[in-house]
Amino acid sequence: NMPYDEVGKRATYKYREKFDEIRFLAPKGSKQKIADHAKANGESINTFVNRAVRETMERDLTKDSHGEN
Repeated sequence: NMPYDEVGKRATYKYREKFDEIRFLAPKGSKQKIADHAKANGESINTFVNRAVRETMERDLTKDSHGEN
């Protein structure tokens, strides 16, 4: 029987395998502004950043398909 800590670690690794990790640098002070914005919209930083990237990519694709880029 494995101790709980080992079980928890394995579960975490298995869960994290479903994702790519992307790290980025932002200007000093940006992290708090991003966190505050996300919280004001009921999101985590991760959820907000994923949404912002997805929506921007969708918008850029729409521009490209209309010959705007």
